[in-house]
Amino acid sequence: MSFPHPEDILTPRLALIAITPEAILSEQAGDNRLHEIIRSTIPPTWPHADWEPHVFDFLLNQFAQHPDQIGWPRYVALPNPDGIRTLIGTVGAFSKTDPPTVCEIGYGVLPPWEGQGFATEATQALIAHLRKDRHITTLIAHTFPTIAASIRIMEKCGLTYDGDGEEPGTIRYKLDLRSSNGHVYIDEHHQAG
Repeated sequence: MSFPHPEDILTPRLALIAITPEAILSEQAGDNRLHEIIRSTIPPTWPHADWEPHVFDFLLNQFAQHPDQIGWPRYVALPNPDGIRTLIGTVGAFSKTDPPTVCEIGYGVLPPWEGQGFATEATQALIAHLRKDRHITTLIAHTFPTIAASIRIMEKCGLTYDGDGEEPGTIRYKLDLRSSNGHVYIDEHHQAG
């Protein structure tokens, strides 16, 4: 099966590169081709702590079952003045319904780039991209109540606390895209958070 290769989503500081089956299979195989596929330098600290091996199988299954969702999971890269990009994290979304109505988002940035607003900027850009799908009415995200940085990201992206999460000990945040409160504002000054 042939899959589309969506264009990069560009923000003032980032390039969000579509994660494709080819990229996932390369990472699974450890064939050292990922940097060629996404045209980026891969730091020695890649992948980040939340990018567990089961994520590969999950994404491949999502792509097979919902090919229209290719382009929802993205690598987050930092463009450099010399034209070389550096992989610094991931941001992504998935929906288990068809058509997708409730979409779950997640994000992660490697430690050297944490606290600089990159996860917020990437998540805001992904939410703006997801808004183009008229089927999606609600965005949700899960975290642990002890991860203040993750909660700040969700709040800066317009999500509000929505109770207990699906996994024990987690909490859920939600954004209703149909309400006027569903506006996502991208901070022009890119304040860290």
